[in-house]
Amino acid sequence: MARRSPAVAEPDESHAVSVHLDAVLADRGMTLTELADRVGVTVVNLSVLKNGRAKAVRFSTLTRICRELECQPGDILRVD
Repeated sequence: MARRSPAVAEPDESHAVSVHLDAVLADRGMTLTELADRVGVTVVNLSVLKNGRAKAVRFSTLTRICRELECQPGDILRVD
């Protein structure tokens, strides 16, 4: 019987992280376009994040978003 190496694990495509960027934006009275301009990220990329379709987010981008929105990462990202 062949053993599989732990380094060759199957990728896990599922996750339980939900994105609440829309709620934080609404609380701040800010549009996605305005945030994109302030953070230096395209509206398309922020939209992908806002709609929960992003597979990853850079810490540098998350830092800029949180600074502009005066919030913490946990205000935007939650594990369900």
